[in-house]
Amino acid sequence: MEYVAVILPSLGVGVLFYFAMKAIFNADKSERDAYSQAEHEADAGGEVKN
Repeated sequence: MEYVAVILPSLGVGVLFYFAMKAIFNADKSERDAYSQAEHEADAGGEVKN
């Protein structure tokens, strides 16, 4: 039981770190997609063809 008490805080911090990094990478991907779309619209002269 002592081993669980020692490992549990590290696992908790690891899980929080994983979700924080996942959120950061997803936000970055969304920002890159939005920038690419805006750049595409600017190159097309405001006309977007889907």
